[in-house]
Amino acid sequence: QVQLVESGGGLVQAGGSLRLSCAASGVTFIQYTMGWFRQAPGKEREFVAATIARGGSQYYADSVKGRFSIPRDNAKNTVYLQMNSLKPEDTAVYYCAAVHVSIGALFRSPETYTYWGQGTQVTVSS
Repeated sequence: QVQLVESGGGLVQAGGSLRLSCAASGVTFIQYTMGWFRQAPGKEREFVAATIARGGSQYYADSVKGRFSIPRDNAKNTVYLQMNSLKPEDTAVYYCAAVHVSIGALFRSPETYTYWGQGTQVTVSS
């Protein structure tokens, strides 16, 4: 049974940093493309970042490029979202997602992913 468990959310002031973690179980982790998405109240779920299976290439939404990073530790079956220079508009529930093997340009679409975590709240105060 595949499980994704997120942790690390919380309340932070603008300009601060947070690191989210997503621990995966029940998968051969290196074979999975991992993504982070977020959803603010009243808005659709949006792509934040992804790290592609096997090769580990990383991709980011324009809104977070240069501020966020998505390292993965294949030995620990864990992907992280390091968030720096946080802004109030980053406030959302953040979700980790996984899909088996490389999926090319479709990694930005939430419909592509098979497994999802429960979400963790990130609140950035101004």
